[in-house]
Amino acid sequence: MANVSPSYKDVLVAAERLGRTVNADQAELLAVYLGQLIKWNKKMNLVGKSDWRSVFNTLVVDSLFLADFMNGLALGDKPLCLDFGAGAGLPGIPLRTLWQEGDYWLVELREKRALFMGSVLSKLKLPGTNVFRGRAEEALERLEKRGAEATADLILSRAFMPWPKLLDFIQPMLRKDEDRAGIAVILSNDPPPDESELPEGWVLGDVASYPAAGVERYFWSLKVC
Repeated sequence: MANVSPSYKDVLVAAERLGRTVNADQAELLAVYLGQLIKWNKKMNLVGKSDWRSVFNTLVVDSLFLADFMNGLALGDKPLCLDFGAGAGLPGIPLRTLWQEGDYWLVELREKRALFMGSVLSKLKLPGTNVFRGRAEEALERLEKRGAEATADLILSRAFMPWPKLLDFIQPMLRKDEDRAGIAVILSNDPPPDESELPEGWVLGDVASYPAAGVERYFWSLKVC
């Protein structure tokens, strides 16, 4: 039944139907995440969807395509990645079951959602994957005290704030080395803007589109300069 925890075999079949391939270990991790999400969702309405298949086909699908997109980005060794407005861990936690480069911080202000993500990560034990509960503008300063870099290599966002405001907001947070400029990745229902529409100090990088829930969705990458 769709309203109970899926098995790894259920996830393998669901991914195949979306045209994506995951291995058995990845499918097991995704199954655990989905099972926990459905369990917690009954009490705190994390995602609105009531069954794992709907969550998989409309939300986790982004992460399946995003993993390939991330592999194509020039992030260097052990990148520091921030996921703003991580909510219930989407797209970040499913993404990390497939793409595990560097240190990835799920940044979320709301306590219940941060608690959920921390609980799930304690079960999944994904390498380099952590929760930061607090305001996005405080994340780097507080992470630096824990030994992190002072600037991020990548900041990812889905609906954290409108993209023009987001780019202004995150520009000071991204690495600006000549040989390793910071990258923003935006998940959007719309194609990217023209270069002329971008705020000063940004250039458009890779763009990808993919089908999800009957519509076309997009990833944009933008480099700070």
